[in-house]
Amino acid sequence: MKIFVDTNYFLRFLVKDIEEQSLIVKTLFNDGKDGKVKLFSSSIVFFEIYWVLVSSYKVENIKAIDILSKILEMDFIEFKERKLLQSALEIYCKNNLELEDCYNLAYAIRFDKEIDIATFDIKLQKAFKKLIQ
Repeated sequence: MKIFVDTNYFLRFLVKDIEEQSLIVKTLFNDGKDGKVKLFSSSIVFFEIYWVLVSSYKVENIKAIDILSKILEMDFIEFKERKLLQSALEIYCKNNLELEDCYNLAYAIRFDKEIDIATFDIKLQKAFKKLIQ
């Protein structure tokens, strides 16, 4: 069986604020690790986790990035864009940009280094130029 893991499951696992739900998630994740079920999620969920951690739980950005890195290390949960998301996190750690901008940069440069960017965002332009050199 293949099961899509939504944002709230990740949050219950990370925050452990609702014990009963945290235990349900832990069981599901253990089943995923043991190969009893196949788990997958999306890039949207990935960004929602970041947003909720930073905005609702007031987690510092760098700590949220560390948490997201650990989620991507959970190889029993499939993310179709795992490498792209990892690249976005790496770009984030080296630049003063929003995470979604880092994703867009990673997305753009993964195809071809012979590209340009059309944006009015000066910080994004500078980061892009630095990445493609």
